[in-house]
Amino acid sequence: MKNLIKNFAYIIVVLFLLAAVLSFGNFDKEKPEETSINTLVTEIQNDEVQSIEIQKDIIAVTLKDESRAKQEIKKEYGQSFTELMDNLGVDPAKVGSIDVKVKKEDGFAFWATVLAPYLIPLLFIVGFIWFMSRQVQGVNNKAMGFGSSKAKEAKADEKSKKTFKDVAGAVEAKEELEEIVDFLKHPKKFADMGAKIPKGVLLMGSPGTGKTLLAKAVAGEAGVPFFHISGSEFVEMFVGVGASRVRDLFNKAKKTAPAIVFIDEIDAVGRKRGAGLGGSHDEREQTLNQILVEMDGFEPNLGVIVVAATNRPDVLDEALLRPGRFDRRVVISLPDINDREAILKVHAQGKPLADDVKLRTLAERTPGFSGADLENLLNEAAILAVRKNKKKINEELVRESIDKVLLGPEKRSRVMSEKDKEMTAYHEAGHAIVGHFLPNCDPVRKVSIIGRGMAGGYTLSMPDSDKHYQRIAQFKDDMAMMMGGYVAERMIYGLDQLTTGPSSDLKKATQLAKKMVMQYGMSEELGPRVYGENEEMIFLAQEIHDKKNYSEKTAETIDSEINKLLAHARETAERVLIDRRTEMERLVKELMVRETVEQEAFKLIMDGETEQEDKK
Repeated sequence: MKNLIKNFAYIIVVLFLLAAVLSFGNFDKEKPEETSINTLVTEIQNDEVQSIEIQKDIIAVTLKDESRAKQEIKKEYGQSFTELMDNLGVDPAKVGSIDVKVKKEDGFAFWATVLAPYLIPLLFIVGFIWFMSRQVQGVNNKAMGFGSSKAKEAKADEKSKKTFKDVAGAVEAKEELEEIVDFLKHPKKFADMGAKIPKGVLLMGSPGTGKTLLAKAVAGEAGVPFFHISGSEFVEMFVGVGASRVRDLFNKAKKTAPAIVFIDEIDAVGRKRGAGLGGSHDEREQTLNQILVEMDGFEPNLGVIVVAATNRPDVLDEALLRPGRFDRRVVISLPDINDREAILKVHAQGKPLADDVKLRTLAERTPGFSGADLENLLNEAAILAVRKNKKKINEELVRESIDKVLLGPEKRSRVMSEKDKEMTAYHEAGHAIVGHFLPNCDPVRKVSIIGRGMAGGYTLSMPDSDKHYQRIAQFKDDMAMMMGGYVAERMIYGLDQLTTGPSSDLKKATQLAKKMVMQYGMSEELGPRVYGENEEMIFLAQEIHDKKNYSEKTAETIDSEINKLLAHARETAERVLIDRRTEMERLVKELMVRETVEQEAFKLIMDGETEQEDKK
């Protein structure tokens, strides 16, 4: 409707402009002078007329005097020029000496003149009716195409094309997908062995691990039509539209088979059925049913491979995950140290790095980072270099960008009193001292009392290598480190002066203790059992994540075990801080002066070598 009104406004404006041009425009440079018949008679008698041209009821007179303008005289329609001159008593000899021409009206000009008054309004009416019908037809086409698929076919653009060479790490995932590409390129060698082409490949992994990037690489490598669509694009508020779009998508893919269909975030339509209020009439369930039928139904689905991506495989319907639907499930985990180094090499291209930036060292300092985090890390470092007018990206900028990715930007503009600053220093020193002197904690990389994100200060600790399993001793020491800030504030200022600063630490420690007791089986009294089924149930638009499967008596025991773990963590932190009070005071003193202490300086402070460092 908006387009219709806009186009109609355009037509009105054009017509007004056309009317203005026709009204005020002067298309004839020498406009004839209009005069009377008596003047013409006088001019003929005085022998001033050179030629006369007669067209219908117009007499065009050309005078012998070139300085005078041409004249135009209207006569009675149907009366000849000779008859007019005779009636006015003009000498026939005078008229005979003038070159008189009669212009006959015929051909296109004549018929255009005759029909124009009738045709022009008719053409305007016909044009307006045609334009309105086209608009209505466009609306009908949109309505008829409401159930058509919105999938886009990937174009083979050499500049933007991704290949497996552009994907660093994820070796096993690339091998699985390279086999799919090989299946599409050389189907005969697989058919000779009796191997069937897989129906679907499900890419599973945490956000930012490169699932969509791998799909783009498949599109660049396959050399076959590649249709990509998001799971949310199937679902509309009208029942049946999603299923119609699924049918249209697979029909397009079958016409161009062999082809690949990529569905990003398939959990938007692939959630478990039977949990919603809509029952069998729920739009999302109808869409999922159609996907199941298209992948493995009565009709053979030859030459179409479905590649889907999700970071929530736990909520997918079991029918999607059975053999014959998604035959292969490729898990893309967070990159290890070698993969992180390879990813950093890819994203470091085009960025001028200083000599002190070692990608291997940077990979060691970023455990738990995804590929997207690493890309963002180098991008933030480049932005900081531009902001500080640096020619190259040095190690200081890279370290600052790590903190920014993890915690957020610095809040140097925040005004803190000396007491608040000192309290923050003791809090962070408590974390750092406990983490440094307990054997199972990760090394302390940085301590700062400058706020970042939601934190008023922070203590950054990271492992030297990737960890795949956690031990009870590590969890207990980590909880003691979390308690370090709370214990330090209480030790220095007393219970009456305790602040809300440790609230986030207490929350994390409580959550870790709860997981140790209820999920990891790390309680001697409760034994090896999982308490609380971690199943997602959707009812009345609410998500219930924990389903209680234990008695109230057991709940009291769970609370008691959690309290024991937290009390043990607090006692451990108190023992370390009492024994290392000198080191804590030394660190607080340095933090009050420098505000931020890096790993190398922190080690020197713990060894009592700050004076030597200042001299250097």
